Amino acid sequence: MSGDQIGTIVILVLVLIIVITVVGLVIYARKRVREFSKAMFGTPDIVKGMNQVGQEIQPPRSVSAMTRLMAPRIKADFPEMNVPEVIGRAKNVLLSYLRGVTECNVACLQEGNSELRNRLENHIGDLTSRELKERFDNPHVHQIEIADYRMENGRNIIRFQAALECMHTVRDKDGRLVNGNDQVKSQLKYNIEMIYIQDRSIVENDLDGAIAVKCPNCGAPLSMRGAHKCEYCGSPVIEVNMYAWSFSSVEEVP
Repeated sequence: MSGDQIGTIVILVLVLIIVITVVGLVIYARKRVREFSKAMFGTPDIVKGMNQVGQEIQPPRSVSAMTRLMAPRIKADFPEMNVPEVIGRAKNVLLSYLRGVTECNVACLQEGNSELRNRLENHIGDLTSRELKERFDNPHVHQIEIADYRMENGRNIIRFQAALECMHTVRDKDGRLVNGNDQVKSQLKYNIEMIYIQDRSIVENDLDGAIAVKCPNCGAPLSMRGAHKCEYCGSPVIEVNMYAWSFSSVEEVP
């Protein structure tokens, strides 16, 4: 064997050793990265782990927190109202509405008048007509506050505002993601409205007829807030204001 052949063999051996070393280092490095990602983020996929970190850094949406200002005004008009309880009801309505969208089932809505049910039904119908599937998975309400209280068109209206975190996705009929993110939770904000019919004679939307308060004796509508006597037959009326309140709207805030 000539000197040139020996030199070539030595070079080939060295190259092979370098390749094996590099491959070994790459495999070792990938293993260490997966172990590090698993320890730090709970997943061996470091990209997914970094996305999770990005998600945690994203702060919840800010809400208009006017509860302390509005609660005394509401209590002055409706002394029997338990404000914290009503805020809890608003939270449940929001979550049940989103569950209704996810499951394409209006029956998921825990409470609300026909106006709210129609909104949910139309939302589901619109998604169905476009062959889309919208999901709100693992929703969590960070904060919910009273944002406004007003009298408008014969109604007393309480508007709640909620900061919501969830995995929000919209997919087409083939399962392709067309909106949202299936790796990072979205930070969303919603308005929820609750109404009380104070004067039915000037209420514009008759969808709320299901929540009218009537005299238990003659069946006449009780149009005045806090009425203790029927203005038609004079029969005493038990305070039922809380039963006249109804949730009418759930809308996302851009």
